Amino acid sequence: MQPRNMSMSGVVDLAAVKAAGEAKAKAEQARAEAARQGGGGGVSPSALVIDVDEAGFESEVLQRSAEVPVVIDFWAEWCEPCKQLGPLLERLAREYNGRFVLAKIDVDANQMLMQQFGIQGIPAVFAVVAGQALPLFQGAAPEAQIRQTLDQLIQVGEERFGLTGIVVDQDAAEGADRAPAETPAGPYDALLEAAARALDANDFAGAVQAYRNVLSDDPANTEAKLGLAQAELLSRVKDMDAQQVRKDAAERPADVAAQLAAADLDLVGGHVEDAFGRLVETVRRTFGDDRDAARVRLLELFEVIGPDDPRVVAARTALARVLF
Repeated sequence: MQPRNMSMSGVVDLAAVKAAGEAKAKAEQARAEAARQGGGGGVSPSALVIDVDEAGFESEVLQRSAEVPVVIDFWAEWCEPCKQLGPLLERLAREYNGRFVLAKIDVDANQMLMQQFGIQGIPAVFAVVAGQALPLFQGAAPEAQIRQTLDQLIQVGEERFGLTGIVVDQDAAEGADRAPAETPAGPYDALLEAAARALDANDFAGAVQAYRNVLSDDPANTEAKLGLAQAELLSRVKDMDAQQVRKDAAERPADVAAQLAAADLDLVGGHVEDAFGRLVETVRRTFGDDRDAARVRLLELFEVIGPDDPRVVAARTALARVLF
């Protein structure tokens, strides 16, 4: 999709305009005070890029937009253009040094927000200024165009609403620059080994708990994520009557629970594409909670196979087509 240029028309008649002078003076005073103190009075650079869900949207986005423009990046793990745009927006958020905050929203986990914003495809980028939402662009835009859009957004925030941004702790920023690019989260070899032993012994509940213990401290641990997905899958199928499950799925194509169970059996039996195809079709023909249940199960099965597997890549594309 071609990016759509943003228009700033329609955002100048807000009630917040009357407080623009006061807000601008207050923000500039805070920046000046922080500069005199040599830093330490502002937010950490890590606060410039935040993950937001439906529960935190009001406080993290709407309320925050009274202090600083909030740029929203709607993305998903399966979206290839998102993987190009996301890091660019994160780099620009740090470079603009508090002039805007970037909020990242995973559409797979926050479909209500996606619907409320009328998202037709991703990546999609919006902004919230003084509580008012406006579209910026859709699709992967060139960096020069993104900078121009951000500059325009910041200008409107300052001139119309007095939003001069938030103060960034420069000492913390310099420390982050000096820090290693990647810091080990901790020694989890013993926990991972214990989880693997539990899995081998068919103690699936024990394996699930052990993997969750690792992920509670290190959510990005690839081995633990894969192990947890496998343990949960094996736990679901261990007591299944395979013949009955397949009979139910064949006789009741509209029964989502029956399709989920059959997809689990397909995957355990090595019929990966059948499992994915069954769940994509279930997502296509269902709505509401049923659709969400099928979508979530499909994402869980993706974890079992691995994100780089071509069958997962193909299924993600098929899922995107039926969702959007």
